[in-house]
Amino acid sequence: MITFFRQPGGQINEEVKAAKRVRNSDSSSCNIIVDYGTKQIVKCVVEGKVHDTDFDRMNQYYKKIYPKLIEQLEKEGPIQVKARETK
Repeated sequence: MITFFRQPGGQINEEVKAAKRVRNSDSSSCNIIVDYGTKQIVKCVVEGKVHDTDFDRMNQYYKKIYPKLIEQLEKEGPIQVKARETK
């Protein structure tokens, strides 16, 4: 989940967090939500505009910026889906 914050000087900061599930508060406050279990873009809104994108494009982009985090998500995402399916 990625949230953008605009600073008083105009600079945009990015906050990234990983979670096993998306909460209602995440859905309303996060700009980008990528589900690594289902390999889907749940939400992609930047500066108030919905952007049409796909999982592969977003994955490649963020893999360049956060390589270790994305590698971990690629490994654990499918495991989380399997764990939910067996319950």
